[in-house]
Amino acid sequence: MEVKATMKFVRISPTKCRDLARRMCGKPVNEALQITQLSERKGAFNLGKTLRAAIANAQNNAKLEPENLWVAKAVVDEGPRLKRHWPRARGMASPIIKRTSHINIVLSDAPRPCSRKK
Repeated sequence: MEVKATMKFVRISPTKCRDLARRMCGKPVNEALQITQLSERKGAFNLGKTLRAAIANAQNNAKLEPENLWVAKAVVDEGPRLKRHWPRARGMASPIIKRTSHINIVLSDAPRPCSRKK
């Protein structure tokens, strides 16, 4: 059985989260939580929060035990970009793109190899 959790419109660039998401994929839930708690990366907080939400969904909605869960898929997609401008010399402006992310985590009750999105 699969359980999902999604966190949308997170104000962090997807590239800052993707390496941690790839490291979590295919691991038991306890190891994945340790990866997010011990990492000093900026995206570790949001990935950990989404992972804990997926574990809570598995416990409350599907009545699954967290010790038996595995991370089947952890994907960080790009959300909408916020377009801003920064003032420059002689009345000009430089564009600034503030990126957002959508974090999706799928847990399963059976270990399986992680499917990578291409």
